[in-house]
Amino acid sequence: MKAVILAAGKSTRLHPLTVNRSKVMLPIGRKTVLEHNLQQLLETKLIDDAVIVVGFCSEEIITQFGNNYGSGKNKIKLAYVFQTEQLGTGHALLQAEKFVAAEKKFLVIMGDDLYGSNDIKKCLRHDNCVLAKKVDNVSSFGKIIAENGILKKLVEKPDESDSGLVNTGCYVLPGSIFQLLRKLRKSNRGEYEITDAVLELSKTQKVAVEEAGFWQPITYPWSLLEANELLLRQKEKNKPEISKSAVVEKYATLKGFVAVGKGTLIKNGAYIEGPVVIGDDCVIGPNCFIRTCTSIGNNCKVGNAVEVKNAILMDGTAIGHLSYCADSVIGKGVNFGAGTITANLRHDNGNVKSMIKGQLVDSGRRKLGTIIGDNAKTGIHTSIYPGRKIWPGKTTLPGAVVKKDVA
Repeated sequence: MKAVILAAGKSTRLHPLTVNRSKVMLPIGRKTVLEHNLQQLLETKLIDDAVIVVGFCSEEIITQFGNNYGSGKNKIKLAYVFQTEQLGTGHALLQAEKFVAAEKKFLVIMGDDLYGSNDIKKCLRHDNCVLAKKVDNVSSFGKIIAENGILKKLVEKPDESDSGLVNTGCYVLPGSIFQLLRKLRKSNRGEYEITDAVLELSKTQKVAVEEAGFWQPITYPWSLLEANELLLRQKEKNKPEISKSAVVEKYATLKGFVAVGKGTLIKNGAYIEGPVVIGDDCVIGPNCFIRTCTSIGNNCKVGNAVEVKNAILMDGTAIGHLSYCADSVIGKGVNFGAGTITANLRHDNGNVKSMIKGQLVDSGRRKLGTIIGDNAKTGIHTSIYPGRKIWPGKTTLPGAVVKKDVA
């Protein structure tokens, strides 16, 4: 069976992390979002071919994944098509028409949300299907109305804030869907929407609704933290994974599930409380504290008297000494000056808010630190307010107090 992965879009809400890279290439638990989804397709053992619709940063995606995902007999053949204009999900799917139009049915997923193999298999039992997820607040999603497991209506971002089923962007569709896509008119957002075509399909054919057990949308920067925690918690009961070429010194302490990559050195006095994953060629310690649900990329440094908690550190980042980094997402090649502190909690215990495209957005999180783009640097004794962001390549002065985004 064939699958289409829509991975062309450029996110503005994830700035500063997506200034120089596609959202699907952001790392979670040492794997990119797209890699996680390809792995789930592989695990179904039902998908033989996948076409990835690319646009922004397409070269990065094609270079990393090439023509196959997996190895030996257990692999998926990959092909690529380009969406040169960002005209919506329906338009993106149209770019893949020649690959799947002749199929009785095929799978469609969004490249920048996380899906589970069991849910995909449930959907593939049907000729037509939409994967839904129950959430507490439907207002940020497409609300699904179903009767006896059959789709009746799809409402995009309704005004109501009640709980209910929402659209995850995972579909099983027939090849005939392209006839409906070509007839679409632009939505109020100025885009051609898959959902409009699916609703048209539901007027003549039954479209099943399956409820997801696992789905994590990647919408805002803090979505990465939620996804990272979700994936690492799944490994809590696993045995530690320490590379043979890694060195863990005698007086370092590793508790619970900890994965340590090739060539990494864990120095004496380091205390690591899993689940935690650490990449290749890192230097950890001495005398540092790495707490649960932290993902550390390759070639990173976490030095003396540093505490890291529930954070994502991307490749080449250094937190040298006397610093605190919690509930934060740190890009590639970032350097923390000594004594840099990320505040992650408001004095009133309210949800942390963050500025997105000129609007203050409630993160829904009681604890949220900072979001820092690639190659940024902080001066010594920098203090960062909760929810503030620092753009790629930017710096702070020694003793700076970051009350507003540094862009």
